[in-house]
Amino acid sequence: QVQLVESGGGLVQAGGSLRLSCAASTRTFMQYAMAWFRQTPGKEREFVAAINWNGGRSSHAGSVKGRFTISRDNAKNMVYLSMNSLKPEDTAAYYCAADQQGPFATMISTALGEYDYWGQGTQVTVSS
Repeated sequence: QVQLVESGGGLVQAGGSLRLSCAASTRTFMQYAMAWFRQTPGKEREFVAAINWNGGRSSHAGSVKGRFTISRDNAKNMVYLSMNSLKPEDTAAYYCAADQQGPFATMISTALGEYDYWGQGTQVTVSS
């Protein structure tokens, strides 16, 4: 198993930037593809970005492409989401997720159901 803890959320003005962090408590971090999802009340949890075990592959939702960047630091068991040009519609609870994979995997998924472990979420609020 892996435990995930997000941090870095907060209140920011539209056009501003924020960096979310996810700390993974596991001895096998490189066996996991990592992702960020977000959810607002009354809406389904939606895909934001994902990255494979070594950062060689990544995917970003069309709504955030060019503004958000997912990255990871395997030496620190950390995954990040750098968010720029934030919009009020980016307001949501952001969740870190992990998908256990085989060695040297390059495949990543945008599907919520593919992810095995989830963090508790961190709130991002963007004011206009």
